[in-house]
Amino acid sequence: MTKNRPDGVAQDLPSKEDSQGVRLRAIILGMVLAIAICAITPFNNAYRNATPLSGGHFPLAPFFILAWLTLFTVLVRKIFKNRLFLTGKELLLVWILMVIVSGIAYTGLVRTFFINLTAPYHFATVENRWGEVLQPLLPVAWYPQSAKAIESLYNGLSGGYQMGWGEVILKIPWEVWVRPLLVWSCFIFLCYFVMVCLVNILSRQALYNERMNFPLLQVPQLMDELLDKDGLEELFTHRFFLTGLLVPLFLHLLNGLNFYYPAVPQIPTLILAGSYFPSQGLFSGFHNLKIYLYPAFIGFAFLTSKQISFSFWFFSLMGALLIGLLGILGYTIPSADLGVTFGPTLSRPEETQAIGAYTIFFLFLLWLARTHFMDVLRRVFYIDKEGRTDEEWFSIRFSFWGVVLGMAGILIWFRYFGMPLSVALLLLVAFFMISLVATRVICQGGIAYFTLTAAPMDGLLAFFGPRFFTPAGILLAGVTQKVLFVDLRESLMPSLLHARKITHGMANRRWILGAILITLVLCVAVSFLAMLSLCYKFGIRELQLDWATRTTVAVYDNIYSLIETPVRPGEWVLIFSAVGAVVMLGLVVCYHRFYWWPLHPIGYLTAYSSSMRILWFSFFVGWISNAICMRYGGVVLFKKLQYFFIGLIVGDFLMGGTWALVGLFSDSSYQVLPD
Repeated sequence: MTKNRPDGVAQDLPSKEDSQGVRLRAIILGMVLAIAICAITPFNNAYRNATPLSGGHFPLAPFFILAWLTLFTVLVRKIFKNRLFLTGKELLLVWILMVIVSGIAYTGLVRTFFINLTAPYHFATVENRWGEVLQPLLPVAWYPQSAKAIESLYNGLSGGYQMGWGEVILKIPWEVWVRPLLVWSCFIFLCYFVMVCLVNILSRQALYNERMNFPLLQVPQLMDELLDKDGLEELFTHRFFLTGLLVPLFLHLLNGLNFYYPAVPQIPTLILAGSYFPSQGLFSGFHNLKIYLYPAFIGFAFLTSKQISFSFWFFSLMGALLIGLLGILGYTIPSADLGVTFGPTLSRPEETQAIGAYTIFFLFLLWLARTHFMDVLRRVFYIDKEGRTDEEWFSIRFSFWGVVLGMAGILIWFRYFGMPLSVALLLLVAFFMISLVATRVICQGGIAYFTLTAAPMDGLLAFFGPRFFTPAGILLAGVTQKVLFVDLRESLMPSLLHARKITHGMANRRWILGAILITLVLCVAVSFLAMLSLCYKFGIRELQLDWATRTTVAVYDNIYSLIETPVRPGEWVLIFSAVGAVVMLGLVVCYHRFYWWPLHPIGYLTAYSSSMRILWFSFFVGWISNAICMRYGGVVLFKKLQYFFIGLIVGDFLMGGTWALVGLFSDSSYQVLPD
C-alpha cells in the first residue's frame, strides 16, 4: 500500500494485513526478561569475567533467549495444536525490549558510573592535587559525601562475602546515595527522552525515504517470519545452515574445553600478524596488526551491503598505511601534539581526522533528510495536517516539542550546576551529533561492536580551546560525557532505531512505547541496585573493573591538566581535522553522485576505531565471500549461501550463551565474543 506525500514522493505504508496486535503477555515477558538481564549482567561481567551478556548492539543474552523461546514456541505448537504461545512479531518485541536495556547494565551506563562518582575522592592524593584543584569544583549533589561509604564501595562491606544479597542491599548506605542517584537520574532520563523523541522523528527518513538496510536485524526477523509461516523447520534442516552452525559449535566446543582442560587441543582465533611487518618504513603502521576470528561477525559482514563491508576493512588498512606513508615522507608527528584528549582510543594526531569526518557526515545526513525536515516543520507548525500518526510511536508534533523541552531541561540542569550556557549548548549539540552519526554507522553498517575514536569534547577543545569552557565547565563536561556519551559500545539510540524498525507495522504502538519507557526506568533502577550490591559485597578492587577504573581516573587526570595548564592542542590536530573534513566531503559527494562509486563514507568514520582493529578481518572475509557469491552465482546462490552465514551467527551466539551459563557456576569462563 502506498500514499503520496505533500512533495509527491510515493512511500510504502503498512497495510492492515501487516499490522498485528501485540498481546499483553509478550510485553510483560519482555519486561521481565529485560529486568532479569540487568540484574544478572554486572555479576556475570564484572565478577565472573564471563562472556559479556550485554556486549555491543547485538547482545548475547537477548538473542540466546530469543533462540530458545522460538524453539519453545514451536514445541508448544506441536504439542498443543491450537495453542499459540507467542507469534513471531511478539517474539521480536520480547527480543528488542531486552536489547534496548541490556547495555544499561554495563558499558552503556553502570560499568563506570559509580567509579565516576567516587574517583575524585577515592583516588585523590597529595601528588595529584585533586583535593586542592578538583574537589572545590565538584557539585555536592553529584557525589556521595561520605568517605566511609566510598571506602566500603572499593573494599566491600565488612563480612560482605558471607552476606546474602538481601542483607547486602540493606547494608548499603542509601542515605549517602539517594541524592546523587536522583540528581543523575534526572540527567539520564532527560537524555533518554530526547533520544526517544529524536528516533521517532528521524526514523521515517531511514525506514521510508532511504529504505535503510538493517543487517543486525536480519537473523531475528528471518527466524520469526519463518515461525509465523510454520517454516522454521526449513531453516533448521537446511544443509547450508547446518554447515554454518557446526563451524562455531566445533570451534568453541574445542576451545572451551581447552580453556578448562589444557590437554585438549585448540584452534587459534587470534593471529599476531604484526611481527611480519617492519617497525619502520611504509608498512610500519601494521606492526601491531592482529587478526581475530569471530564467525558471527563474518556472518554480519556477509549480510551487510558489499560497498559498506568493503569500506570498513579498506579504510582500516589505509589508516594504518597512512602512518607509514607520513613516516617515509619525513613527517614525524609527536603524539604529544594531541594535547589533552578524552577519546577512548585516541593516541595519534592522525586519528583526529575523525573530528572533521564526523562533522561533515552529520551535515550530509541533514542534507539527505532536508525534505523530511521540511515536512516535519510543516506538521509541527500546523501548515500541514498531522496526517497519519500510526506510522510513528507517537505524534511528530509531540516529538518535536519533546526534543526542544528535553534539551532545554538538560541545559537548565547544566546551568544549575555551574556550566556556562554557551558551553552547555555546544556540548549538547556535540553529544547528540556524535550519537546520531554513530547510530547510522551501527544500524546501516551492521557493526555489533562499535567504539568512538575521538570524544565529543575533543572537537570542541580543538576548535575553541580549554579556556572557553572555564574550569567548572571542563569538569562538568568531562564527567557527563563519561556517563553517557563516550562509551558508545552499548549506547541506547541505535537500539531505539532498531526497535522502530521491529515495531513498524505492528498495532498497539502506544502500548509498545509505554513498555519501552517503563522498562527503561525499571532497568536503570535495577542496574544501579545490582552494581551497587555487587560493589558493596565484594569491593571494586576484587571485580574485573580495571578498564573502567583506569579510563575514569584518566578523565579526571585530563580535567586536572586542562584546568592547571589550559593549553590548546597543536596545529596538527586542526590540520588533520581539516583533512578528515575534506576527505569526507569528497566521499559523500562521490557516493551521492556516482552509482558505481565503491566506497561508503561510514567506512572512513571507523578507520581508527578500536572496534575495527578487532573486526576488520571479519568484514574482509564477509565481503569477499559476498563478492564471489554475487559474481559467480548471482542472487540464486546468495539466497542459498546466506543460510551458511546465518548459521555462523546463530552458532556463535548459542555457544557464547552456553559458556556464559557455565561461567556463572565456575570461577572463570571461556569468552566467545569480544569484551
